[in-house]
Amino acid sequence: METGRWTTIGIVAAVLLLFVVEMFGQVPAGYRGVVLVFGAPTGEVKQPGLYAVVPFVQKVALVNVQIQAYQAQAVEAASADLQDVHTGVTVNWQIDPADVVWIYTNLRNDVVDRILQPNVQESIKSAEAKFTAEQLITQRPQVKALADETLTSRVAPYHVRIAATSFTNFQFSETFTTAIEAKVTAEQNALKEKNNLAAVQFQAQQKVAAARGEAQALALRRAQLNPLILIDEYLARWDGHLPAYMGSTGGPILMPQIPTTGSEPKP
Repeated sequence: METGRWTTIGIVAAVLLLFVVEMFGQVPAGYRGVVLVFGAPTGEVKQPGLYAVVPFVQKVALVNVQIQAYQAQAVEAASADLQDVHTGVTVNWQIDPADVVWIYTNLRNDVVDRILQPNVQESIKSAEAKFTAEQLITQRPQVKALADETLTSRVAPYHVRIAATSFTNFQFSETFTTAIEAKVTAEQNALKEKNNLAAVQFQAQQKVAAARGEAQALALRRAQLNPLILIDEYLARWDGHLPAYMGSTGGPILMPQIPTTGSEPKP
């Protein structure tokens, strides 16, 4: 009898413990708890923290509402000029916490496979088809913005938020890559020649400016020397006589007597 009594007590304790375990639980931070009755969502949502439910009747299904990362390594697309493009993409996404009941009811944990994967593929293809292969490289922010906008609008009906889209890699065909490298090299060479030409032109302009400065300085010196040259010539030809005074009005007029070349002064 004593053994049967302790067995009964042990069974009762185990059942009570099981009830306690089933009654209480915890919703971790970054999650929401969808309350189920016999597996069917009730519409009630438990916030992070401890909760209590009716054992064996109610259960709580956890739904992750944190920002999560989805990576697509090689999205195959074609540019506007029909170049094959393989794009690596990382998408940061989040379930809208206010719609966890809808998410659990319709998608369970298949958001990535059923919503993100196909829509990321189509959004990237749609965005890249509007740019040439060269523009995909030179206008990367515009491509990203268009992909973000397209993807956000496509997943919005499924209560999924897009936090950010990042292009981690662009890969083109070998032929196109070679052509791009050749173009970049040609542009660099052309820029180098342009810089060289500009340097030569600048040096020529400096020489012209220096020549003009020398010419102007020479002209100024000549202008300054001309009066001295005239005085020297006058003194060389002066016969030693003082000038005569002439004039009917009484005013003196200096009339230097300068002999002509080859004439001798008279006594």
